[in-house]
Amino acid sequence: MDINGRGALGRGDNIVEMVDMDEENFAVSNSSAADAAFDAVIGRIEDIIMEEDFQQLQQSFMEKHYLEFDDSEENKLSYTPIFNEYVDLVEKHLEQQLKERIPGFNMIAFIDAFTQHKEEVPSDIFDMLLTFTDFTAFKEMFVHYRAVKEGRGPDLGQGLVVTSLKSTGYNHVTHQ
Repeated sequence: MDINGRGALGRGDNIVEMVDMDEENFAVSNSSAADAAFDAVIGRIEDIIMEEDFQQLQQSFMEKHYLEFDDSEENKLSYTPIFNEYVDLVEKHLEQQLKERIPGFNMIAFIDAFTQHKEEVPSDIFDMLLTFTDFTAFKEMFVHYRAVKEGRGPDLGQGLVVTSLKSTGYNHVTHQ
């Protein structure tokens, strides 16, 4: 029995349909070309931010400016030009890389799609992109970086944090 009704919406909407074939159910996803293009850009962004070039670009910028930032409610006037320089530097790098990897890439079209699909974007990508537009996220990134540099916070950017179970009072007992 084939219950699919494909084309019921007929507009390329992103829907999931149930298809019952020989007593087995399958979920079939129909996504538009625009959704596929958006997903491809997000995948490329993930690749770019994981590359050494991007990591080094961001690291050297933060190293140059982190002492300017402190964890106070008040924002210094000096933060604004640093924010603008960061956005210009990192956004240009990201856009240039995307244009090299995706023929016909258009940043304005991507930003429009991003606002429509932001809940679908992985949180690490969303947080990084947020530092381009949200000054508070940008400042928090620098405050965290400074805390780590000064030994006042865990360095979560360097991988896994391992805690011994013995120090928590947990004892693993095997039954024979």
